Amino acid sequence: MGSSGAERAAKRVFLAALCSVCQALQGGMLFPTESASREVKDASGLWRFRADLSPERSRGFEQQWYRRPLAETGPVIDMPVPSSFNDITQDAKIRDFIGWVWYEKDVWVPARWIQDRGTRIVLRVGSAHYYSVLWVNGVKVTEHVGGHLPFEADISGVLRQTSGSACRITIAVNNTLTLETLPPGTIQYMNDRSRYPAGYFVQNTNFDFFNYAGIHRSVLLYTTPKAHIDDITVETTFSDNIGLVSFNVSVLGSSKPAVKVTLSAQDGRCVASADGSRGVLKVTDVNLWWPYLMHENPAYLYSMEVQATAEDGQTDVYTLAVGIRTVKVTSTQFLINNKPFYFHGVNKHEDADVINIFRQKVSETCFSTGNRYVLFFLTSHLKLFNYARDLGAPYVDVICVNSYLSWYHDPGHTELISLQLNTQFDDWYGKYQKPIIQSEYGADAVPGLHSDPPMMFTEEYQTTVLQNYHNVFDQKRKEFVIGELIWNFADFMTTQTITRVVGNKKGIFTRQRQPKAGAFLLRERYWRIANETGVLPTWTRYPCL
Repeated sequence: MGSSGAERAAKRVFLAALCSVCQALQGGMLFPTESASREVKDASGLWRFRADLSPERSRGFEQQWYRRPLAETGPVIDMPVPSSFNDITQDAKIRDFIGWVWYEKDVWVPARWIQDRGTRIVLRVGSAHYYSVLWVNGVKVTEHVGGHLPFEADISGVLRQTSGSACRITIAVNNTLTLETLPPGTIQYMNDRSRYPAGYFVQNTNFDFFNYAGIHRSVLLYTTPKAHIDDITVETTFSDNIGLVSFNVSVLGSSKPAVKVTLSAQDGRCVASADGSRGVLKVTDVNLWWPYLMHENPAYLYSMEVQATAEDGQTDVYTLAVGIRTVKVTSTQFLINNKPFYFHGVNKHEDADVINIFRQKVSETCFSTGNRYVLFFLTSHLKLFNYARDLGAPYVDVICVNSYLSWYHDPGHTELISLQLNTQFDDWYGKYQKPIIQSEYGADAVPGLHSDPPMMFTEEYQTTVLQNYHNVFDQKRKEFVIGELIWNFADFMTTQTITRVVGNKKGIFTRQRQPKAGAFLLRERYWRIANETGVLPTWTRYPCL
């Protein structure tokens, strides 16, 4: 039988999403670092802040708040950057605000940056949720969609055209979620005037975390020469004791740059060098990069220095840390340097009482949450989504599965976990013959709540759920299960609902990072798994949390 129209449409969505993410990841955006040719100035700290509380949230644009100091437009408060604005104040209107918020800060730019027209000045925002518009001295320089990736703009021309060396940075950020955003949401206007005032609306979402918003990463100013290194692509492999480092350097602003690449060991010795924008470095007696506890000298990094000299003699220098390793996937294993690797760790929200930043997991699902998509690892190590598992699974190397047996399914019946989890794994592997990671599992536990025999929401119930999962993991990792990620590292805030009492309690730590019983269970398990490598130091047998 041919595929249905819905299936064909779903396939087009999947492939279009893959292409769009691949395109988004093309190009430069090297992380700003200082070198002989580059300087970095951190503009983080206290910024002036104002939420646009007008009914349509559009007053800031209508009155062009970016054209003058923000304090002249109305009342402002101090707001730390980076942070989420929601929990900084005691004002419920700010905590729950949906719409445009405005940030502003004056930054003094070194005069030599502006005077030297061979210097390129770049403004970079590490993350702002979710839609941002950026002005410098009242001039719009860029806008950006999506809160999970950085964005930047060359502001050299703006600074040299405006008087003085002050740099007034204005950023408008909108956290409204729609069906076109990631994650998605909808805005619902309440039109019953007997119950709601005119213009009253709510943000509807279908995810289990609080919609924290604001400027969530540092704001940096940095310089490069006009002819500069835009991107560096590195691929590594090895054969016997010879490491091979393939490199490809992209340079902008010069048609025929002279490129030199040097690789140094941790003691500073030069171990390989080459001329040209692309090539292969050969490293004798290579020190491979290994995960912690898979080798007595883990995480070994070489230093790759790239120099690009333009026709006018101007040189740009960028240094990149490089680990030499291989990663391969078979039908049953994940191999690092040809040795099996077992993933064991946690999912994590960047969420705490003091500073709340955007949601992040070990396996990020920002593309999938709220849509009930399935998360996969791709050959190219990109993470993507699809709403039909049968459409996505053929394209991936490793399948990640989330399940909450005896919690969302058959709550209270931990005796069913073994049967249902074994069935889950066998069904997935039987159909696709690919290794599997249990990317989410767990149960809520209210700290200090106890019951014998265990009952839901007690610490004992959480540990019972974990133990039952672990028993199956230990059986299946001898076959095709290659990893486990507990949901969640720590309790985290959610939207106020009748199903959550001050947040989600699936953490093995509290929101204040105090351990529950499950944390001790996982500590013992993870160290036992790590000790199977045979390189665990004896003094770490009973490590502290």
